[in-house]
Amino acid sequence: MAATAPDIERREGRDLAVPPDHVIILYGATGDLAQRKLWPGLYHLEAAGLMPAEFGVIATARGNYSDDELRSLARKAVEESGRAPLDEDAWARFAHRLSYTITDPSGPRDLDAAVEAAEQRAGGRLRRLHYLSVPTAAMGPIVREIGRAGLAPDSRVVLEKPFGTDLASARELNALLHEVFEEEQVFRIDHFLGKEAVQNILALRFANGMWEPVWNREHIEHIEIDVPETLGLTTRTAFYEATGAYRDMVVTHLFQMLGFVAMEPPTALRARELVAEKTKVFQAMRALSPDDVVLAQYSGYRDEPGVGPGSETETLAAARVWIDNWRWAGVPFYLRTGKRMAEGRRLVTIAFRDAPTKMFPSGSGVEEQDPNHLSFDLGDPGVLSLGFQAKTPGPGMEVEHAHLTYSFASARAHEQSLEAYERLIHDAMVGDHTLFTTADGVERLWEVSDGVLSNPPPLRRYAPGSWGPPEVDELIAPHRWHLGGRRH
Repeated sequence: MAATAPDIERREGRDLAVPPDHVIILYGATGDLAQRKLWPGLYHLEAAGLMPAEFGVIATARGNYSDDELRSLARKAVEESGRAPLDEDAWARFAHRLSYTITDPSGPRDLDAAVEAAEQRAGGRLRRLHYLSVPTAAMGPIVREIGRAGLAPDSRVVLEKPFGTDLASARELNALLHEVFEEEQVFRIDHFLGKEAVQNILALRFANGMWEPVWNREHIEHIEIDVPETLGLTTRTAFYEATGAYRDMVVTHLFQMLGFVAMEPPTALRARELVAEKTKVFQAMRALSPDDVVLAQYSGYRDEPGVGPGSETETLAAARVWIDNWRWAGVPFYLRTGKRMAEGRRLVTIAFRDAPTKMFPSGSGVEEQDPNHLSFDLGDPGVLSLGFQAKTPGPGMEVEHAHLTYSFASARAHEQSLEAYERLIHDAMVGDHTLFTTADGVERLWEVSDGVLSNPPPLRRYAPGSWGPPEVDELIAPHRWHLGGRRH
């Protein structure tokens, strides 16, 4: 039976609804993502009173663990997360809901019996949430086992990116999912969309009359979505070698953020309307060519453990994207992400056009300043910044760049905010698709990327700790990157 709508009204004012009773099956429960985000997130939802009144969590993975060993592993993950001090009462409530079943190569062993036992402990049948925190190659056996065990009815399934590696594999994975689940049951997760700062893009645009009239080609010169990282690969070498920066970040996080920035105003802030407008943006995206993309690898990458001496995997990707619709015709969107770069940031920058006349005298500083810009720093907790030109105090007419900033950390209810994974897990339990991706949207993004993936541009080199090779600055010329950009 497909889930066609949220089970309950989810938002009235600032309140989040308590989900209906659930059994959560966490696949890949001992992996890196589960340790860093999922166990701390589930525990924090319980501590915040946002888990169902009755629930069970069945963990499954390749290792052989007892229930008590699983609880110790989960507690360690919560304590090391630094999300909040562990509350012993909340932990006790959470821990006794946990159980473990082993996964073998064909899928989780005795999964139907484990779900039945969890439901008996809860005193009745529960809605099921299958969370697949596993590599793409492992999804097929798990999905088929869910179908074989009869656990698809009254259930939803959450899948981690990357959702395929090209158009053909994305279609194949969608077809596999649809053998067992209806599309309404599928939640493709992109944790960037769960960030408070990303959602604030919607609030800023549509709750304020001052922005929407200028949110178009007449007033905006270009838009940047920039996610440089200072980190290297850590423990993800095998994954990264098979994926690279473009597949890992551009087709997923950066394109999805572009959809939020560029969408038309929806008729309502509901999942169906928001997803529909975001999908229209993807349909209007012009297919990328090799001239629109720069791929690069940092010097020394091939010396990393697990990387071959002739690896052509890119650790940096930059792209110029065009949206061929009435609002954005002629406005370039510049995307950049990379490993081992000069700074770690997540920044969306709206660069507005210069004033149409230049009445200021030579030497006033007007020509030397950056254009007016609006920046969304998507870090935790996030900052909103407006850059503009103002007169320098003193005699004469000289101008300087000034900023107005708002930090989400200063918000009255900041301490009550949910981290990205916490919000998205909660949304999946209540059936809200607003911050998730769709089959059509995912396939369209692989489609516009096909020319680059089949015929990639030359792989450039850049020094660790830099802003990338010169070609990245040439891509954005005559503009420059808000972060680390060089003048042309």
